Amino acid sequence: MTSPVIHRVTSLDLAVRPIAWPFAEERRVEIAAHFAEMQRERPKLWNGRVLMGRDPVFADGHFAATYFETDFASFLAWRDWGFPDTAVFNGFGMGALRTSDGAFVMGEMAHHTSNAGRIYFPSGTPDLDDVRDGMLDIPGSVVREIAEETGLTADDYAAETDWHCVVSGRAIAMIQVLNLDMPGDEARAQIEANLAREAEPELSAIHLVREMSDFLPTMPRFVTAFIAQQFASR
Repeated sequence: MTSPVIHRVTSLDLAVRPIAWPFAEERRVEIAAHFAEMQRERPKLWNGRVLMGRDPVFADGHFAATYFETDFASFLAWRDWGFPDTAVFNGFGMGALRTSDGAFVMGEMAHHTSNAGRIYFPSGTPDLDDVRDGMLDIPGSVVREIAEETGLTADDYAAETDWHCVVSGRAIAMIQVLNLDMPGDEARAQIEANLAREAEPELSAIHLVREMSDFLPTMPRFVTAFIAQQFASR
C-alpha cells in the first residue's frame, strides 16, 4: 500500500457544482440493495445527501477541487466496493485536537455508525449544510463536527492557520490542528462528561495519543501518518 502524502497548505478552494455521477446512476439498483443490507445491520444509517470531490490540485500552498452532490448510499457503495470510480475522492475536514501537554485527542466511533470501532479525529463526510455561496466550507464543517461529536465549541480551542492535506488512496483528509488550553486527562474527562449527557453519542470512547506507541490498529493510516509527522517536528 502506498504511504500517505501530506501537503501543507494555507488555503482551500473547493467549488460545489451540479455534476452527474455516472457510477451512482448506472448502478442504482445494486447500490440500493447494498444500503438496505447495511441498514439491516445498523438501522440508524440514514441515506442523506453528501458531497464528494474530483479534480484535486495542489499548487503554491493551495488546495483546489470541485465537489458534487450525491446520496450517502452511493458513497458507501463506492467505498465498500473498492473505489471503482477513481476519478472521484472522499475529501473531508478533521479537527486534530491537541492538548496543552501535547496529546492528540481521538474518538472511537460508536457501534451504530458506518465506521464503527474506527478511531480518529472528529470528522464527517461533507454535506449540504457545509456549502456557503457555492463553496465548500471545510473550516465550518470542522467546527460543526467537533461540536456534534465531542460537545466542544470554537471557544474551547485555538485553530492553527495551515491545513495538512493527507492524501491516502481515494481519500483526502484536510486536517487542522486545534489547540486546547487544558491537559489531556482534563480534556478527555470533559468530553466524556459531554458524551454522557447524550442519548446516543457518535463516540463510544476517547483516546489520548501522546507518542507513537499509543497507536492502535483501528486508527487509519492517514491519521497515524499525520500524527507521526507532528511528533517528528516538535
